[in-house]
Amino acid sequence: MAESDGYRKGVFEIVITMLIFGTIGLLRRSIPYSSAMIAFFRGFIAVLVLIVLRLIDRRGFDLPAIRKNIIPLAVSGAFIGVNWILLFEAYNYTTIAVATISYYMAPMFTITTSCFILKERLTLRKSLCVLAAFLGIVLVSGVLETGVSGIKGVLLALAAALLYSGDVIINKIVKGVDGRDRTIIQMAFAAFTVLPYWLLTDNMASINLEPAPVLLLLAAGIIFTALPYTLYFTAIQLIPAQTAAILSYIDPAVAVLISALILHENLTLLTLLGILFILGAAIISELPARDQ
Repeated sequence: MAESDGYRKGVFEIVITMLIFGTIGLLRRSIPYSSAMIAFFRGFIAVLVLIVLRLIDRRGFDLPAIRKNIIPLAVSGAFIGVNWILLFEAYNYTTIAVATISYYMAPMFTITTSCFILKERLTLRKSLCVLAAFLGIVLVSGVLETGVSGIKGVLLALAAALLYSGDVIINKIVKGVDGRDRTIIQMAFAAFTVLPYWLLTDNMASINLEPAPVLLLLAAGIIFTALPYTLYFTAIQLIPAQTAAILSYIDPAVAVLISALILHENLTLLTLLGILFILGAAIISELPARDQ
């Protein structure tokens, strides 16, 4: 029963994480700073907030566990930072639709890799759900209407997807480090990785720190990074990587709904059908009886 409760908790936390990640595009449109700057402060602010919470709780870091896992934690954090950069750059070389469909090859990479590295069994139901979810991404992306263009953007998004998949696998390997400690270390390495790219590509003299954008930047670090990544890094220890991979398709489905309902962007019949495929695959993959 305890294991089942832990599994349900992990699924719930992943779903909440994906709902938050699915709305970050709306926040991004409201912040007049470069993607590199936002990426850096996402990690930096998240680290500061979580350290303050640690001090308030008067809970120290589990230094022996961190030292034991420092290499995978550092690699995972670097993966996150480079992942942010690659995905942001992908949007500069192809359409958002094409970049999205390329990036969401990540769950397929994760599910395939988990069979070999984590020895997770790939069931027929999981396989069919992955295919259904990917079909949903194709429909949601709109590439059937617009076609595919910008091979450089596609390659950048696929590289970001590989890093996302690698991050999931690495976090399954890390043992004995709680979600908050894990998030602090990995966000620190992510920010450190992004910092040189930001300094080299942004015009520091032209940055105007006005109150409203700065508050949104704080929200990006706290609500859209510290909170969801803490949930994610906790949840990934409770559920199979394949389950986390399939549930991650909720993210783009939410993003499309947000764009239609709040930004009033066009929502076609194919888009709605794609969302149904995505959410249906996520739900069906978790129906009783589970075969993990």
